[in-house]
Amino acid sequence: MNAKLTVARNMVGGRVGLLPQDSSTKGVARKMLLGVLLAILCCASVLAQTQQDQGWPRTITKPGGTIVLYQPQVDDWSFQTVKARMAFSLTPTGGKQHVGVVSVQMHTEADIDTHTVVLSNPQIDNIYFPSLDAAAASQMDQLMRTSLNPSATMTISLDKLVASAKKTKAPPVVAGVKNDPPAIFVSMKPAILLMVNGPATTAPIEHSNIEFVINANWPMFNEKGKTTYYLFDGKGWMKGEGLRGTWTATAKLPRDMSKVPLNANFTSLKGFIPPPPGSNASFPMVYFSDGPAEIIVFGGQPQWTPIPGTQLSYGTNTASTVFKYAPTGAYYFLTSGRWFTTTNPLAGSWTFATYELPEDFKNIPSSSPAGKVLASVPGTPEAEDAVLIAQVPTTATVTPAAAKEVQVSYAGGQPQFQPIEGTSMMYAVNTPNRVIQVGSEYYLCYQGVWFVSFSALGPWQLAQTVPQVIYTIPPSSPVYNVTYVTQVAVSDGSVDASYTAGYMGAFIMGAAVGAIVCSGTGWYYPPYIYGGFYYPYAYTYGYHTYNPYTGAYGYRGAAYGPYGSAHWGASYNPNTGTYARGATASTAYGSRTVAQAYNPYTGAYGATRQGSNAYGSWGQSVVSKNGNTAYTQHASNAYGTAGSVQTSKGGQAAGVSTAHGTTAAGKTANGDMYAGHDGNVYKNTGDGWQKYDNGGWNDVQKPAATSSPSSFSSADQQKAQSYKSGGSGSTPYNKPSGGYDKSGGGSYGDLNQEAQNRQRGAEQSQRFSQAQHSGWGGGGDRWGGGGDRWGGGGFSRGGGGFGGGGFRR
Repeated sequence: MNAKLTVARNMVGGRVGLLPQDSSTKGVARKMLLGVLLAILCCASVLAQTQQDQGWPRTITKPGGTIVLYQPQVDDWSFQTVKARMAFSLTPTGGKQHVGVVSVQMHTEADIDTHTVVLSNPQIDNIYFPSLDAAAASQMDQLMRTSLNPSATMTISLDKLVASAKKTKAPPVVAGVKNDPPAIFVSMKPAILLMVNGPATTAPIEHSNIEFVINANWPMFNEKGKTTYYLFDGKGWMKGEGLRGTWTATAKLPRDMSKVPLNANFTSLKGFIPPPPGSNASFPMVYFSDGPAEIIVFGGQPQWTPIPGTQLSYGTNTASTVFKYAPTGAYYFLTSGRWFTTTNPLAGSWTFATYELPEDFKNIPSSSPAGKVLASVPGTPEAEDAVLIAQVPTTATVTPAAAKEVQVSYAGGQPQFQPIEGTSMMYAVNTPNRVIQVGSEYYLCYQGVWFVSFSALGPWQLAQTVPQVIYTIPPSSPVYNVTYVTQVAVSDGSVDASYTAGYMGAFIMGAAVGAIVCSGTGWYYPPYIYGGFYYPYAYTYGYHTYNPYTGAYGYRGAAYGPYGSAHWGASYNPNTGTYARGATASTAYGSRTVAQAYNPYTGAYGATRQGSNAYGSWGQSVVSKNGNTAYTQHASNAYGTAGSVQTSKGGQAAGVSTAHGTTAAGKTANGDMYAGHDGNVYKNTGDGWQKYDNGGWNDVQKPAATSSPSSFSSADQQKAQSYKSGGSGSTPYNKPSGGYDKSGGGSYGDLNQEAQNRQRGAEQSQRFSQAQHSGWGGGGDRWGGGGDRWGGGGFSRGGGGFGGGGFRR
C-alpha cells in the first residue's frame, strides 16, 4: 500500500494514530484529501444547479407555438412510472390560446440526494380541450403531441411529486425497533455531551507520551499511565480526573501535547496548543455518557413561544426541539424522529410518547417555525410524505467488473465472526464492511451492492442472487441495514441493485397510529475496538446531522459541539453511518464536509454531500445510477480514493434542453391551474375556484352542506363520463382504452385537497433547498432549515422557566 492511501486510511477510521510523520507524506495526504473534497463539492454544486425543480408552470416555446404546463397532479406512482394529469395552455404561433387537460404516463428517476425526480418518455393517454369542437381539438391535439416529444425530459421536486401522490398502500413498517428513552440531560448553561462509545480506548500519538481516546466524540488526551484527561471543548481546554469527574478549564497542558498537531488527525489543534490567552475564561459544563444519550441546552431559563391555534408552545432559546403542552404541563422532546415526554425535565424521567402525542401536534400550522416537526407527527400529511420518500429506491446497474473494485480488510489481518442472534448466520466484526457468512459462502454488501465469495478474504464476484435468509436479520443486529439492499440479475450478467432508506439508517415505524420515519433502530451496537482500530456502528442517539428522507437536519443539543466545530472533533452520522476523526476532511471547507468522510455502512470515502448515495463513489465503467453514469471515475473505500469527478447524465437531463425547444418557468396570467378528474381546467384564485368554459373563466360555487359531493352541472357530469370512458368516435382527444379512470375528481373538496398538496409540496421543497444551501454548521435555523448555533457568544439570559417559577441550575 502506498503512503498516500495509508494516510487516507488512517484519517477515516482505520488504524488511527499510527501515521507517518514526514512532511512530504502529510503534504501529499492533505492535498489528496482537499482535492477529493473540492471535486466532490464542485460536483455537488453542478448537480445542485442542474438537477432541480425549475418551478411551475413551465413554458415550452417551439416553432409551432407555445405551451404552458402546470404542475403534474399524480394519480399513481410506482417509483418507476407516474400517471398524472396536467393542466396546460396551448397558443399556436399567430393564433389564440386554448386551455386543456393532458393525462400522461412518464418514466421517473428519483434522486434522494437532490430530492428531484427526472420525468422522461411522456406517453399521452388523453388530451382534452373543454371549449373546442372535435375538428379544432384534433388540430390542437396534434400540436400538443408534437411538443411533448417522447425524448424530452423535465425535473420536478421529489417533495412536490410525493405531496401530490396518493398514499394507497400500507408502508413496510419495521418490527422490532427499540424506543426506550436514552439518558436526556438538561442544562441552563453552555454545555457539551461527552460520549465515549464503549470502554475508553486510547491510541498513542507517535514520538510522544501522549495518548488520545479514539472512541470519544470530542478530542480527548492523557499522558501514558496517568488518569488526568485533557478535553478540547471547541474553544479551549479542560481537564478532569477520570471521565466522570468534574471538568475545569486549564491553561496548562503536558509538554508533549505540542506534538499532537504533528499527527494528521489533529492538525487543526495547532492554533490551540499551547492554549491561547483567555481561552479558559469561559468553558461549558460537561455531561458524560458511555451509552445512548442526548442533551438539551437552554440559553438561560427556558423561553417559550405559543403556537397559534394550539395549546402548545416551543422553546426558543435552545437548539433542541422541545415543546410544552399547557393542559397537562408536560414537555415533549423530539430526537431521532422519536418523541419523549416528562413533567419534570431535570429529574430525567422521560418516557416514549410518539404514539400518544396530544392531538394539538397535528394542528401546528405548517407555516409556523415549529411546523417542520410535522413529518414526525403520526397521522399528518407531512409524515405520510416522509414515509413515501423512505420507500423510494435508489437504483444502479452494476456489471461484473465491479468486483475488481472491491477491497475488504480486517483488523489484525484475519476475519473474526460473531453469530447474528436468532439466525444461523454470522457477521464479521473486525471490518467496516458488511460481510455475512451464510453456510459455506460469504456475502458482502459493499456500497449498496451484493458480492459473494467462498472465502471471507475474497476474491469477490458480483452476486446474481441473494439468499432470502439474509432478509431475516433482526433490527437488534448491527448489520440489519443490509436487509434494505436487493438486486436482480440481468441477462447480460449485470445486476440491477437498489436500496431504500433503511440501508442508510432511516426506518418506518408506527403504522397503527400513522407511520413516521425515525433515525436508527433504537438498539445500541457496541463498536469493534482492537489495537487502534475503531469500527463504530450506527448510533440512534447523541449524534445527529442530516436525514435526506425527511429533508430535515437532526436536532443537536449543545451550546457548541463537535458538529458546529466538527473540524475539531469526531463526527458520526447515525442516518448514514458516516464517521470521521478530526480536521482531516473539513479544515478548508467547513464542517459540512466532515460527515461524509467515511461511511462504515458502505465502506465509502467521499460520497455525496449528505452521504445519502451509496453509489456515488463507484467506478464509471461498472456502475450506472438510475440509468446514468456514476459521479466518480474510480471506486473509493476505507483505503482512500483517487480520480476525477464529473456530473451524471441525469444532471444534464434535469437542466434546460434546447433540443426540444426553449423551456422556462414562471408565473402566468392564468394563475394556479389544475386538471380536474372530469376533464375540465380549474383555476385557484386564492379565495375560490374558477372553471374554464366557453373560452372564459367562470366562478365555481362551493356546494351547500346538503348537496351532492359534486358541485358541477349535469353537462359537466356527462363531459366527465365521456372523458373517463373514452367517449364515442375516434377523435384523438378521446381517451384511449387502458388509461386512468379515477372517480370523484370534480368535487370542490378534491380541488381544495390538491391545492393543499401543492402548497405542502412547495413548502417541503423550499425547506430542503434551504437545508442544501445552509451547510452543516452555520446559518439557517435550528428547526431543520440549516445548521445550529455553535461556538462563540454564549447564551442570553431570560425568564420563563419550566412551568411556574421555572427551574435553575
